[in-house]
Amino acid sequence: MEISFLRLDSRAIAPRRMNPDDAGFDLHALEPVAIPAGQRASVGTGIAVAVPDGHAGLVLPRSGHAARHGVTLTNAPGLIDAGYRGEIRVLLINHGHDAVFFEAGDRIAQLLITAVPEFDFVEVASLPESGRGGGGFGSTGR
Repeated sequence: MEISFLRLDSRAIAPRRMNPDDAGFDLHALEPVAIPAGQRASVGTGIAVAVPDGHAGLVLPRSGHAARHGVTLTNAPGLIDAGYRGEIRVLLINHGHDAVFFEAGDRIAQLLITAVPEFDFVEVASLPESGRGGGGFGSTGR
């Protein structure tokens, strides 16, 4: 499958996999950014993509940034609908204790393209039984 993308700025770096078997395509910062501790930033990538019908793009954090600096996405995962054609922007937040700096070209997130099944919600009088039932947060213990 091929996915069309458009460089909105000549400095933009195409989404790419670091390894052939990687699921996610790296997204790169278009401009340098400093994110103070406890703050967030919207970082442009300079690219737009045409996610195929029946699919969605999920913008995911990079685990290395989270482990080393406490940087993740404010809306993880970010959702790119098939009809969206604007710039992909990455909403980063710094949960660490120190400011974090990214240079233009640094990998800041990953893009995963995934199939979205088509279905409709149907209102019913009751739901079928399950082993979990209504057990929610913390219901299965540690």
